[in-house]
Amino acid sequence: MKISYKWLKDYIDTDLTPKDLEDVLTQTGLEIGGIEEVESIKGGLRGLVIGEVVTCEKHPNSDHLSKTTVDVGTGEILPIVCGAPNVAAGQKVVVATIGTILYDGDNEFQIKKSKIRGEVSQGMICAEDEIGLGASHDGIMVLPADAKVGTPASEYFNVESDYAIEVDLTPNRIDGASHVGVARDLAAYLKQQKDISYTKPSVDDFQVDNHDLEIPVEVANPEACPRYSAVTITGVEVKESPEWLQNRLKAIGLNPINNLVDITNYVLFETGQPLHAFDADEITGGKVIVKTMPAGTKFTTLDEEERELNENDLMICNAEEGMCIGGVFGGIKSGVKESTKNIFLESACFDPVFIRKTARRHGLNTDASFRFERGTDPNGTLYALKRAALLMKEIAGGKISTEILDIYPEPVEDFKVEVSYANIKRLIGKDLGAERIKLILEGLEIKVDAETETGLSLSVPPYRVDVKRESDVIEEILRIYGYNNVEIPTSINASLQYSVKPDPVKIRNLMAETLTSQGFNEIWSNSLTKASYYENGETYKDEHTVKLFNPLSNDLGVMRQTLLFGGLEAIAYNANRRNADLRLYEFGNCYFHNGSELTEAVLKNYREEEHLGIFITGKKEKESWAMAETESSFFQLKSFVENLLNRVGIKPDQLKGESFNNELIAEGIAYKTPSGRLIAELGIVSKQQLKKSEIESPVYYADLMMDNIILEQKNTKVMFSELSKYPEVRRDLALLLDKQVTFGQIRELAEKTERKLLRNVDLFDVYEGKGVPDGKKSYAVSFTLRDDEKTLKDKQIDKIMQRLISSFEREIGATLR
Repeated sequence: MKISYKWLKDYIDTDLTPKDLEDVLTQTGLEIGGIEEVESIKGGLRGLVIGEVVTCEKHPNSDHLSKTTVDVGTGEILPIVCGAPNVAAGQKVVVATIGTILYDGDNEFQIKKSKIRGEVSQGMICAEDEIGLGASHDGIMVLPADAKVGTPASEYFNVESDYAIEVDLTPNRIDGASHVGVARDLAAYLKQQKDISYTKPSVDDFQVDNHDLEIPVEVANPEACPRYSAVTITGVEVKESPEWLQNRLKAIGLNPINNLVDITNYVLFETGQPLHAFDADEITGGKVIVKTMPAGTKFTTLDEEERELNENDLMICNAEEGMCIGGVFGGIKSGVKESTKNIFLESACFDPVFIRKTARRHGLNTDASFRFERGTDPNGTLYALKRAALLMKEIAGGKISTEILDIYPEPVEDFKVEVSYANIKRLIGKDLGAERIKLILEGLEIKVDAETETGLSLSVPPYRVDVKRESDVIEEILRIYGYNNVEIPTSINASLQYSVKPDPVKIRNLMAETLTSQGFNEIWSNSLTKASYYENGETYKDEHTVKLFNPLSNDLGVMRQTLLFGGLEAIAYNANRRNADLRLYEFGNCYFHNGSELTEAVLKNYREEEHLGIFITGKKEKESWAMAETESSFFQLKSFVENLLNRVGIKPDQLKGESFNNELIAEGIAYKTPSGRLIAELGIVSKQQLKKSEIESPVYYADLMMDNIILEQKNTKVMFSELSKYPEVRRDLALLLDKQVTFGQIRELAEKTERKLLRNVDLFDVYEGKGVPDGKKSYAVSFTLRDDEKTLKDKQIDKIMQRLISSFEREIGATLR
């Protein structure tokens, strides 16, 4: 949201510069995203001056050009070639001198000394559309005879310079979505240094001029519309807004439309209360009804798009049809037109949930819905209504023609909050003193109902929808006092605490540090994802998807069941930007619905799991003088996963590996504990899924079940053994085996055969080809032996190796090469 520096100063008298405001407002919780200097006319008419055409004659080499000389007040007469048909000697004109930059939308061009058809031209006599003063291009702009030569055009046309301040509102601070709201926060902060307050324009002059246009109102749905206020104004003249009003709107990026629409926009950005002006003559039946309409009802909005209404869309209707989607968007028939003479002016408070759902259903995001979705002030409708009505009388010449209609069956009371001085000190970390606390609360318009030695009883106005608890009030006190004003303590107090084991946070951190040290980058994907990922799925079925009732968009309509799709999106994004060699990991929750109907015990229908996703793709090692370029592989991923499991105390060789594949994973292995608990799944992402994700390189993906890993930690014991003083001995065997025999079988058989002295079994070479019979393969396996009590002797080593060879021959049909 943008606010105007000059506009803000209408409500608070301050000498703070725009830069000072940026610092103060950001410190008080209204973060400033940027400050931009703006002018009522783009470019500020710099370089343009008032000149007088001294001579004008036909161009010798053109039928449509004129050769002129122009006095611009510098003592030098400038030769200028002009193509306008209405240029003549003696005229006062606007001249763009050499070096001036003129703007045409986003395009710009500079005036340079030139020759036009052989004649020197040292400037340009301007039409109004060429300098942003109008749309006419029939000829040059001719000024009154009393215009003084040499006067800068910016001075003559009263170009106004201002600063647009971008406020990055957080969703809870809708009270700051107006100039008055920002002024209130600013005054509360400055009040600590000097006696200052903000002022709102008075509406005391509001009075009814006649009763010529009585339009009754019926609110059929008070739940969706807690308060509806309105008034009628007759005899208005629709015309261009005065310059001051146009400049205010232009400063915050709004285009002026006409005086009536501009007034409603002005009051919206002044007070934060949305208004809607209806053409009263278009209210069929002379009655306004606030209600919902049957599902499927067709309604054409101001953008000329026909929409199909939902039965929960709140509508502002006349006796026969809808006129406006309440709080969201007007209808094409009800808006202000050039012929409009009479106005029905609405100032209402709508329920945020109704408005939010309607705006999302129809894909509409307006200035009004933005505010209603977050909660407007139910007690501020009358002020905004009177303010707009008085401006319409002043600017459009109208008369107030009915008493104010105000339907407010259940007035919203202030929020009652108890706050203690002890808690304020505890949460802020500093004793501010009772007087300063009350001064800050006064500046925030939070009333002190009662005070005791220990605390305060407060009434918080309803427009502060985010301040309903003691902690909320303390946060308000702190942000106005200033976070930077709370000193950092010089000492730290701590107490020993019992930590639950296994500690999930420590396990996650250990795993993240391990992966990061191996060249991985952490990613964060959105838990909300596309429903299309799960349509017709076999592994992750659509019926198990947790769907949102009110999704932000089609791409964010369901909760994810897997981290795979988010990781593939990240890979595709990077690959499209020539960053295809990736190692990524992500910790995240996945969500599942059991596919049954919702029951009273809603939580039983849902399941939430924590997972760790690991992705590798592209090159394993980049080509260099020291080594050849190599591609990532499944076995590289496998080594990363097994190393990670080892780091958290889970031995991969004690897990069962089962092969699997599905429509997402072409070749995979599932690691399970002996009891059947799934620990990890890893494999190659299928080609059809890569094609859907528009990824060309193979992607290797591992899915680790964090909940099961943490549970398994309970069974893990950390064992310490003294470093052995005796040397290890390595022996190698080259075994000829059937192709279906795995290294895992060899290792398992070796450990079973020699339980005491065998320390490690490694596979360091696999060979198939010349010299090896068909259906066979050769494994080169190393065996590491060590006795922690004495040095092994050759005779003992040979005996162990012979037992291993015999076991391999007997159990798996191995022979030595």
